[in-house]
Amino acid sequence: MRTKTTIRNGTFALLAMLAVVTVVRSEPKEITSSLTLDQVIAEALRNNPQVRSMQAKWEAAQERPTQERTLPNPALTFKGGNGVDDFNFPRTQETRVGVEQTFPWFGKLGLRGEVAEKDAAIVHHEHEAMELEVVASVKEAYFDLYAVQLSMSITRAEEDVLKEIETIAESRYATGAASQQDVLKAQTETTMLKQQLLDLEQQEATAKAKLNLLLDRPADSPLGLAVSPPVLETEVDTGRLFDQAEKGRPEIRRAQMDIERNEAQRNLMKKEFYPDYRLGLEYGHMEGGYTDFSGSENQLMVTIGFDLPIWRTKYRAGLREAEKMIESSRATLEAAEKQISYDVQDAHFKSLTARRTVELYKNSLIPQAAARFKASEVAYRTGQVSFLELLESERFLLNARVMEAMAEGNLGIQLARQERATGAGVKYVSRSSGVNK
Repeated sequence: MRTKTTIRNGTFALLAMLAVVTVVRSEPKEITSSLTLDQVIAEALRNNPQVRSMQAKWEAAQERPTQERTLPNPALTFKGGNGVDDFNFPRTQETRVGVEQTFPWFGKLGLRGEVAEKDAAIVHHEHEAMELEVVASVKEAYFDLYAVQLSMSITRAEEDVLKEIETIAESRYATGAASQQDVLKAQTETTMLKQQLLDLEQQEATAKAKLNLLLDRPADSPLGLAVSPPVLETEVDTGRLFDQAEKGRPEIRRAQMDIERNEAQRNLMKKEFYPDYRLGLEYGHMEGGYTDFSGSENQLMVTIGFDLPIWRTKYRAGLREAEKMIESSRATLEAAEKQISYDVQDAHFKSLTARRTVELYKNSLIPQAAARFKASEVAYRTGQVSFLELLESERFLLNARVMEAMAEGNLGIQLARQERATGAGVKYVSRSSGVNK
């Protein structure tokens, strides 16, 4: 908000009574928009092509267990025969029609279905990991956009401050208390500020393009203003984060499921040493006076057959393969646990540092810079400091406020990475304002 006070310059009272503007830094307008974090996350999970691809893959894998537990199709056979001495093709003296069904050895179908179920569960955990990855990427892009837009709001508001400084310089120049260079320096500073705005606009365009990519939109699709990011309500100790990661990270569940899948595969390979069997029913009809031992021209027979699993070397190799896959899966689980432990530790301390940085700007640096600028402005009006010193204090305060905005965005990014590291939600509380005082 800008206030104007009329001051009397005692030294130059005979020349004029000048209205000198006292510089009061206006607050950037609060960022309000429908572009909320929840909205962009929901849209990303709904439209992101990687998520949709993994979702379809998981749904496809869920159809596999039913297929694996179903018996193979039965075989329908037709046989015709003639005596050697009175061959009369295509007319036959003996006709047989049979139906035959193959049955895998007891337990094989169940184990095949179990392996397929584990495969589907693995894809499901991969889908969960993909969703977490996309959500983390969306949050990072969103907080980056928020920081840039807030910096633009702060920088635009600074134009008013520079205009007021220029007014003071013009007033002092009119009274002969300052040179025209002060006025020109103020105008140059305004031009440099516009250049900073151009750079920020370019950063905003890049951030919007990245967010649109995650939302499966064209890169130049319009986006509104990002609202204030959430912050952690309380600090969380690493022990609690490790517990969350152990329960929440789908990579751990995927590795555990992979072990169970390979154990089921090993049990299935043990069953391969046993033969599959076939049961059949056959009807036969004989013409031309040919009869069986009962004197009937019609016959009904039951058939039974077995595979001969004589290639034992193949089955032993399959069993050894399954054992090695179990060993590999256990090593993968161990590696995943250690990697996740590092991820949690790294993300926690980075988010903690980011939060303390925001607090440092808010509670110390910004008030100090504001006090310095106010003192410089008063001292310049009375001729105690140069115009360059006033501009330097103005630049320092502006840079501090922009750096605070960037630090807020970085805090949101680090919290998103912490949430990704744990695989669980982080307790958030919304800020009451979109900008800092």
